[in-house]
Amino acid sequence: MQERIPKIIVIGPAYVDMAVKADEHPGPGEVVEGTGFTCVPTGSGVNKAVQAALCGCETYLLARVGQDCFGEMVKANLQRHKIYTDLLYATNAMSTGVVVTIVDQRGENCSCRSDGANKVLGRDEVEYAAAEQLIGSADAVLVDDAIPQAAAVSAIRTAQIHKSRVVLSAKLDKPDRQSVHDLDWPMEFYNADVIVLRFKGLMCGAELGAGGEGDLKFIGTELVAKGAKCVVISLGWSGALVIDRQGPRHIRGVAGEVVDQAGCDAAFAGALTACVGTGDGPDRAVRFAIAAEAITRGRFGLQDALPKKEEILTVLQDQPD
Repeated sequence: MQERIPKIIVIGPAYVDMAVKADEHPGPGEVVEGTGFTCVPTGSGVNKAVQAALCGCETYLLARVGQDCFGEMVKANLQRHKIYTDLLYATNAMSTGVVVTIVDQRGENCSCRSDGANKVLGRDEVEYAAAEQLIGSADAVLVDDAIPQAAAVSAIRTAQIHKSRVVLSAKLDKPDRQSVHDLDWPMEFYNADVIVLRFKGLMCGAELGAGGEGDLKFIGTELVAKGAKCVVISLGWSGALVIDRQGPRHIRGVAGEVVDQAGCDAAFAGALTACVGTGDGPDRAVRFAIAAEAITRGRFGLQDALPKKEEILTVLQDQPD
């Protein structure tokens, strides 16, 4: 990652996660006694913005929250991480998005999510003069596909008009060849400079089995054929695939202990966008993102596990050429 301070705009959802620890999940009509409770701001938009800020970027989050105590909690958390909240919009008569999770003694989660104000994020917020000005002056814009599609499309269009680089963070259900044919993406998604692709439930490339990496290369190649400039697919501790017009290539992973994988998605996408914002090419940005994800995987927690730029650079220096 080059020595300069890029301006990064992250457009993604914001939630507050209320987690209760209990010996077991309650059955229908049953109440069980909790043994611990946490209430923390989260969401893929918030977490990716935190990682970009930890990489030394001038970071903004464009998102919607409610006019409630949870919205104030999200705002305070962003400010604590030195993330600008100029584009954090408060919504009347709607709550901040909330995730309620019960974690049993085996570590299994049972969750319920209410999108709240995230549902109404749309074109108006993106095309508002102040937002358009910041997007236009950004070195990179990270768009999370978990936001309403109209907002994502508007963000990509706005960034392209002003020649700001776009990273689209997207998730597909299954890592098989049919998944790419079932996509109903708008054409703007394929105009992103980098598409960072993950698959639900896939933590490592080793889980794919024989031929699995070939399927991922096929998916990436198909997306490039549809217009994507570069597709990056994280393989967890196995590294990542980079697919562009030059063909597919495997960037090796960073070995290390696996403790908790909760923040890996945010670490990878946020760190990669930070590098893209400095003008780094895809291979260099992916190596930086792989190191960030490896550090996060070896720690407990989510935002507390996300690494600073100096930690990432130290890991990269220790890697063989």
